Amino acid sequence: MRRERVQGPMSRWQPWRWVLAEVISQEDSFGQQPRLLYQDDREERWLHPGYPVRLFTDDAEGYYLNLSTPAPAWFVLWRMEETAELAAEPVARPVQVSLSYHDAGRWLDAQETVEQVSAPEPVVRWLRGFVDQHYVVEPKRRRRPQSFRGLSERFDPASEGSAPRSSSASGVGDG
Repeated sequence: MRRERVQGPMSRWQPWRWVLAEVISQEDSFGQQPRLLYQDDREERWLHPGYPVRLFTDDAEGYYLNLSTPAPAWFVLWRMEETAELAAEPVARPVQVSLSYHDAGRWLDAQETVEQVSAPEPVVRWLRGFVDQHYVVEPKRRRRPQSFRGLSERFDPASEGSAPRSSSASGVGDG
């Protein structure tokens, strides 16, 4: 995560903002605890290790949707600390990391902060192999044209997608 100084008129209300800098593969040397990597008067960079990414067969469509974009991405849900635990001020902390478009959508629907960064080619290849093995395209169900439905189905207000029709004319000549 990167804390960066806000430039311009917005800096009157918010001098700093947090953004997702990148997602990198875990290495043993990272350890398991978050730590400050770099700090100057313009930015801070924090490393938050230990977020496993697992792929699930029941979310193969979410991975497929990610792969079908021009730039497949990591999705990261992050939150600000309630109270400062790692530094003098609260720090932005990742909560979950995913490659699923569906996960990102659910998180956004829940009003969470979600950011994305491009996934590197080795991760994209790994994800593509998983999708090729587990994603099955569901055939689109063709809706029958209304003309092939029975009269009671076409004009019944309780039937799906139809509106009640009046047997009278459009009011012309009504007394």
